[in-house]
Amino acid sequence: MFKYFTFRWIRFRRPTGPPSPLPSGIERTFIDTPGGKIEVLHATPPPPQQQQRPDASPLFFVHGGMGGAWVWTEYLQFFAARGIPCYAVSMRGHGDSYYPSFWRMVYRTTLRALADDVLAAHRWVVEREGGREVVLVGHSSGGGLSQFLLDKEEIKPRGLVLTGAVPGFGSNRVYASWNKMDPWFGVRMIFHLWHPNSPLSHPALTRRAFFSEEQTDAYVEAFHEKTSRYESFLWPLAMMKPFVNPQNIVSQIAGWVRGERIMVLAGERDRLMTQPIMQDLAEMYRTKYSAMVQEKQLQAEDAAVVPLSGVSGPDSAGHGVRYCVVPNAGHHMQNDATWEKGAEKLLAFYEQL
Repeated sequence: MFKYFTFRWIRFRRPTGPPSPLPSGIERTFIDTPGGKIEVLHATPPPPQQQQRPDASPLFFVHGGMGGAWVWTEYLQFFAARGIPCYAVSMRGHGDSYYPSFWRMVYRTTLRALADDVLAAHRWVVEREGGREVVLVGHSSGGGLSQFLLDKEEIKPRGLVLTGAVPGFGSNRVYASWNKMDPWFGVRMIFHLWHPNSPLSHPALTRRAFFSEEQTDAYVEAFHEKTSRYESFLWPLAMMKPFVNPQNIVSQIAGWVRGERIMVLAGERDRLMTQPIMQDLAEMYRTKYSAMVQEKQLQAEDAAVVPLSGVSGPDSAGHGVRYCVVPNAGHHMQNDATWEKGAEKLLAFYEQL
């Protein structure tokens, strides 16, 4: 246990050096913002047999805490290969976007500031795609931020996908799960001088929090090395208590007629955003959707919740929301060993929009 009490992976300075290399088929663009340049990764459908679908809605991915656009590499390649344009943003202090100083990032970077980075990237994507609105995909704290942007009526997507997302009703239960998983959490934070990376200060801690045992050590170690040097405290603190009105979220999604336009994607072995928490998130939006249809606030069909056909397990659809579980996947389901199972479920949701 005491091997985790180390400063080897605790950093207080910005990274230096050139941007990280990219795999084949993925390109990088930097967007100018008032604070600095924001990174957007995008994947182009490969020629010639898999050209981009005409008028396909772009997928727009938002990472969570300690991540960056790079956490979506597998998904970018997967969806581009199927003719779907896709983009992933790195907020300030993440990926290869500009890095504020330690003190500015940790103690002065708010949820609102990070939301502005996402909005800048979103505007660039919509313009590049000829005005086509996105399907918004947010992971973990990025999923919470995605709900925040809809609640503020700043993005009007064709669909919303919440993957292991901070629930709009608040994250108190999430941190209770983390404390249960890691009883030394608080002691280690004191040892690390309250550095925000303390909970992930060793590859073994990153595996425990983010991955199943099926992912390889080599992958987890490489993932750990890419994580941000330090993280904003104000971002997660802003989402501890309920921070959105679910009616605003449902109202802000375009194109409601039938089927589902919200998806909650959970990892079967997620120790943080556990299945009960994710089921409650899906139920919150189902309840609100159904009430809005009954009260004529939304002109759409309200189908009952039923199991998804051809899929074993708890996957279901109804009341405007699709709930799916990625088998054997931890919190970072888009990077775990069974990531493709989740990508296929997201693709099925996309196809029915």
